[in-house]
Amino acid sequence: MGAIGKMQRKVTAVIMIIVLTFTLAACGGEKNEKKRFEAEFLILFDTVTRVIGYTDSEEEFNAQVNLIYDHLEEYHQLFDIYNSYEGIANIKTINDQAGIAPVKVDRRIIDLLLFSKEAYQLTDGQLNVALGAVLKIWHEHREAGIEDPEAATLPDMEQLKRAAEHTDIDQVIIDEENSTVYLPDPEMSLDVGGVAKGYAVEQVSRMAEQNGFTNALISVGGNVRAIGTRGDGTEWKVGIQNPFDQNGEDIGRVALKDASLVTSGIYERYYVVDGKKYHHIIDPDTLFPAEGYESVSILCKDSGMADALAKVINMPYEEGLALIESLPDTEAMWAFPDGTVKTSSHFKDFAAN
Repeated sequence: MGAIGKMQRKVTAVIMIIVLTFTLAACGGEKNEKKRFEAEFLILFDTVTRVIGYTDSEEEFNAQVNLIYDHLEEYHQLFDIYNSYEGIANIKTINDQAGIAPVKVDRRIIDLLLFSKEAYQLTDGQLNVALGAVLKIWHEHREAGIEDPEAATLPDMEQLKRAAEHTDIDQVIIDEENSTVYLPDPEMSLDVGGVAKGYAVEQVSRMAEQNGFTNALISVGGNVRAIGTRGDGTEWKVGIQNPFDQNGEDIGRVALKDASLVTSGIYERYYVVDGKKYHHIIDPDTLFPAEGYESVSILCKDSGMADALAKVINMPYEEGLALIESLPDTEAMWAFPDGTVKTSSHFKDFAAN
């Protein structure tokens, strides 16, 4: 990315912060009370990022949000599989060098991939960042189908099966000592879209808290992370979007404090073939979109883990429930196509009024 482009993006974010904080700061309470501020930017991770926080001044809030923006942008560029950036070796660089040579990368990429390998084991392979060869085929068909709905097609199953032969996560060679990643299979590619956003939100939230931002809510798309409480000491109240009617009332509301809520749903990114919707969440077992649920919401401490566990959307309910119930401080909500909603045993303990 050129210096001018980066500066323009940053200026856009700052302008939005100033407009929103100026409006909301006027509603602040007593002089000694923290005031509520809010900011949004639209660029990173191809979604809307929203930050709400309580600070003593607008200047303090602006500084915190700019820091969050800068760090999220770094993660966005490091984890990008589609674009290259000057001076940065990212996931795309690793894919481009598959079968050629190891790539020396930022430690943050190493940490993401190590985390993803652990999550692969935990989810019984439902989160597989080495599934890129399969996901690329679906991405191409989905983009073409959205561009020209009348000519929309499904991938050929034999093509998907051939691609699936190049998705063994154990073939992702990570050399921590030399900080390199290598894909010895030239037809393998990484796609970290199933975990990168939540992982980045978690890391940035920890950084912000260490920097003194102790009353904040960060939302990046469907990934929400609460830092501490609201300014009055009460928990953050967060709604879970209704997958059956996106303009209707939330299907649930939870109270968050130092915790994350991640919702994975089939109602946003999809295309239509012969009148049937095919969403973007691909089941690594069938190589086709899973059809068991409209959405799954995960509640736990770590946003990256919540993102990974949201892949229980590919599991049968009993199997997914057993996994969630086996983990400490972790709850889930499943929304079924027939309108039924089920939750893990203690999900309702976090219900917000």
